[in-house]
Amino acid sequence: MRVSREKAAENRQRIIDAAGALFRAKGFAGIGVADIMGAADLTHGGFYGHFASKDDLAAQASRRALARSAAKWERIAAGSPKGAYAALLANYLTPTHRDDPARGCAFASLGSEAARGGKAVHAAFADGLQPFLDVLAEAIPGRSKAARRRKAVATMAALVGAVTLARAVGDQRLSDEILAAVHRELLGTVGR
Repeated sequence: MRVSREKAAENRQRIIDAAGALFRAKGFAGIGVADIMGAADLTHGGFYGHFASKDDLAAQASRRALARSAAKWERIAAGSPKGAYAALLANYLTPTHRDDPARGCAFASLGSEAARGGKAVHAAFADGLQPFLDVLAEAIPGRSKAARRRKAVATMAALVGAVTLARAVGDQRLSDEILAAVHRELLGTVGR
């Protein structure tokens, strides 16, 4: 039985959403097409009607996850106009974010795997980074545009590194210490 174009588009979105969460939770290599299709409540056979390859899906799922996270950052910044930078840090450097990679930042969950990915995945991550940097640069008070951009790049690298390291250590106290220390340091460098 053929499905309508609307249903096919809906199915495609379900696959992308399921893949985005599963990739962040288990990594690109840690999950197979059959598992992704099962999570989307679809049959494995329909996969190649939607995507050229698993890498194609990885790139599209990464784009979607990053765009949603960037939109969330925009809402956080807009909701705290006088303290947007602090609000962004407080939202990112949390035990909740650390403990739920499937719903967290794709940079922290998949950055090291994306580095070994193909051109489409690299492009998704490069394109996906820009909105985060724009929000951070706008949230950093004062300074020249070039200085705010530099600070935004350094802040993003510190945030992703902090969550990645906090997830990796396996020691709750040390993990919490990492998040708290990076939070304090980044807040302390806003005026520099």
